[in-house]
Amino acid sequence: MVVIKKYTLSLTAFISLIALALIGGLLFNNEKYMLFAIIAAVITCIPFFAIFENKKNSSREIVLMGVMIALCIAGRFIFTLIPHFKPVTALVIITGLYFGCNAGFVTGSLSALLSNMHHGQGPWTVFQMAVWGLIGLTAGILGKNNFLKKKKAVLWIFSAIAGIAYSLVMDVYTTISVDSTFSLGRYIMYVGYSLPVMVEYIISNIVFIAVLEKPIGKKLERLKTKYGVFMQ
Repeated sequence: MVVIKKYTLSLTAFISLIALALIGGLLFNNEKYMLFAIIAAVITCIPFFAIFENKKNSSREIVLMGVMIALCIAGRFIFTLIPHFKPVTALVIITGLYFGCNAGFVTGSLSALLSNMHHGQGPWTVFQMAVWGLIGLTAGILGKNNFLKKKKAVLWIFSAIAGIAYSLVMDVYTTISVDSTFSLGRYIMYVGYSLPVMVEYIISNIVFIAVLEKPIGKKLERLKTKYGVFMQ
């Protein structure tokens, strides 16, 4: 109950993003995506400003979150030529682990929105914002008491599950983008078609989390201790 109460804003923002994505996909055509992207961006920023506005170290925390978002965007750009093999999810998980739920949620959501300035905005953007935000939020919750940090095998399993979740959520968008309706049968069909891509997501997440978590995590932990930021 304490965790849920403490992170009510981020949880509410995530639920709002999911609702917005579904409503936008079911009721409006692709020409309306920009309106939903703007609303989604505002929703994502609500916990960001509400939580950090009155904190002593908010400026340093904002800078550090900005760095993690920039790394996500750069990582997605660098691996453009390798479809579905990106470090974004791993970096979002690392952010949630070391900076907490709210930072993980905001980093995941804004990374999707801002990186799509290059990769292409569309109604899918809100779905990406929602699922990457959820992954960061969940990593922050499970990262309490160093649960995921101490158990590398569990962290890898979580990274694999994150890849599955990302694929399943994006298949929801694919299903409703056909004729603005959701069909369970059609959804299952798309999930089947996308299984090879899902496997790529799983492998890339495990590879990047195995390579990046220790070196980046050490630096983030040192910054937390030095500047007294993101003390959960």
